[in-house]
Amino acid sequence: MDIFTHGELLSISALEQRARDLASLHKVTARKGPDLLLPKLAANEALLRASNKELLASQDERVLSPAAEWLVDNFYLIEEQIRMVRRHLPRGFSRELPHLTAGPCAQHPRVYEIAARLITHVDGRIDQDHLTRFIAAYQSVSPLKLGELWAMPIMLRLALIDALQRISTAVNARRKDRALASKWVHQMLDVAETNPSQLIVTVAEMARSGFTPTSAFVAEFWRLTQEKSPAFTLALGWIENRLAADGSSVEQMVLTESQEQAANQVSVGNAISSLRFLDATDWQEFVEQQSGVETVLRTDPAAMYADMDFASRDAYRHVVERIARNSPVSEIDVAQMAIDLARRKAGQSAEAPAAHVGYYLLAQGLAELEVLAQVRISVWERLHRQLKQRPLTFYLGGIGLVCALTTLTMMWLFPLDHPSPGSQVWLLLLLLLCASQLGVSMVNWFATLLIRPRSLPRLDFSRGIPDDHRVLVVVPTMLTSVKGIEHLIEGLEVHHLANRDGNVFFALLTDLRDAPEEHRPGDEALIEQAREGIEALNAHYQQGGPSKFYLFHRPRHWNEQEHLWMGYERKRGKLMELNRALRGGGRDEFSVIVGDLDQLPHIKYVITLDTDTQLPRDSARQLAGSMGHILNRAVYDADKGRVVSGYGLLQPRVAVSLPSAGRSRFARLFAGESGIDPYTRTVSDVYQDLFEEGSFIGKGIYDVDAFEAAVVTGPPKLLHVI
Repeated sequence: MDIFTHGELLSISALEQRARDLASLHKVTARKGPDLLLPKLAANEALLRASNKELLASQDERVLSPAAEWLVDNFYLIEEQIRMVRRHLPRGFSRELPHLTAGPCAQHPRVYEIAARLITHVDGRIDQDHLTRFIAAYQSVSPLKLGELWAMPIMLRLALIDALQRISTAVNARRKDRALASKWVHQMLDVAETNPSQLIVTVAEMARSGFTPTSAFVAEFWRLTQEKSPAFTLALGWIENRLAADGSSVEQMVLTESQEQAANQVSVGNAISSLRFLDATDWQEFVEQQSGVETVLRTDPAAMYADMDFASRDAYRHVVERIARNSPVSEIDVAQMAIDLARRKAGQSAEAPAAHVGYYLLAQGLAELEVLAQVRISVWERLHRQLKQRPLTFYLGGIGLVCALTTLTMMWLFPLDHPSPGSQVWLLLLLLLCASQLGVSMVNWFATLLIRPRSLPRLDFSRGIPDDHRVLVVVPTMLTSVKGIEHLIEGLEVHHLANRDGNVFFALLTDLRDAPEEHRPGDEALIEQAREGIEALNAHYQQGGPSKFYLFHRPRHWNEQEHLWMGYERKRGKLMELNRALRGGGRDEFSVIVGDLDQLPHIKYVITLDTDTQLPRDSARQLAGSMGHILNRAVYDADKGRVVSGYGLLQPRVAVSLPSAGRSRFARLFAGESGIDPYTRTVSDVYQDLFEEGSFIGKGIYDVDAFEAAVVTGPPKLLHVI
């Protein structure tokens, strides 16, 4: 396969026509092909390293050509690109891509020849306009799959590395020819100075050596013999006769060498610049611009697909890709089927989740789409779905089965001598107790194999949270000391600075310490300090708009059971009374409220934090974006007294920071291995992944209306990790 020779340089319109011609010529098979790209990469790497080593060794002896200097100076970049390709091209990945059945790139992925052809026709100089228009022209005849579009940057790198290897090998061969010419010239000079009569013998030796007078040899020989001894006339005459027999001349060879050096210099420079361009390109934007699936999905009847963040859109496209891989229809056809199903429901209710295309890709409508697309479902996938439909049966039944088998096995292996009925019962109970731990561990492990954690779709609020999704970040806490209040005010300010948004508000939700009497000395001073701190924050950050910071303080109430004056129901009571205050009632439960109350009825979500909890940058927007997605919105069933679909409450993963892990023995005990990279220690939660429920630990986001309705009439459907 040799398509990397200097091809015809084309204008942009001619390049588009060549792409359409290429698409019409390609014969593609979806069957898995051989993995030829990684072996090719290894071979190119070996050749590049060998050439670079020889060029480095020779640069002390003579001046390198401009192309060789480019290669030596930028070899670190070439090595970096080779490592990147090897890291992002998993073994066997190229076998999954559509392969060509004929042509110079037969058995190679189609997208590889597309990349190679583009590089050939632009002499390695890739830019955004040439790339996008070439791919768009190709797809006007033969659409590419999503996997092929995502593979484009890797294929371009592979093709550029292949082209650089060929240029490097050619440059090194020319260097060797020039070195050979220099060797013969210097040998003839020595003979001419010491024994001129033997010069003809030296010329004869050169003629008998069997070398080919390449342009590099001839140009270097001619350059070195200028203004030298007339004795070189014989050697030059022999070379001219040799070239004349081939229909060439010394002048033509010198001109050819000059042109080749210039062309190689331009080609190497273009390839190096293109490698840098590939690093700087936004490939997410490229894929979305070029993807036919993306174009179809953006016609979502609910008009929500385009408002999602990239990760969510990509998750939708991956589902389309998976369905098409296991069905006889194309990816674009699958996407169109999902859109058509959503349009039918949109005619009944545009606000229903079923009117959104994601309902048929990630939610209950997936089964309907798979039937329509004639998807072949594997046994493993069927088992996975049965498990999701009956999680409790699987979980308890699995534990019971492991316990029973373990207990019976132990009793059979280690029988009692002359056991009494009582001893057998006690032994059975003891073995069941011991086996239960094994059963729980094994079922949890098996569940992690079958149930893959999934991220919830999320709206893109990076440009700001809309007015109908306003968020209040609250820190339920106690006012205990002057220093503690300063820390609370400072923490609230830090939360604001990390989550600056016009529709994110912040509040302290406070009580005083439990006490034997309703009022204690120093209470008013603490409350006043908290009030002044919130007012100072508003004065500094309000800037003519509504209040950004609030204080909700509750008085003590007598608790008959505890025989103390305390805040009603502590943290739970704080949140319940806050929810009522946000909906216009229960404000008399607070003795002090600081902030603009007109904003409170418009609060849609509440994010709760502990005093020592951090709120990372823009996490409020991300949490609100997840809650606001149509598939995640809480649907409350008044008859059942709970949320029946969507989520009334979401809780992100909460990790212990390294500084706080060593603050006490208790923290060190439960913080885990805090010195280990936290990203490598992240694990899923079996209960949340299997049952899509969990326990609220006081840090998360909830929908105020759904939370209130569920808490008043019954337990809510709990949270899902995002």
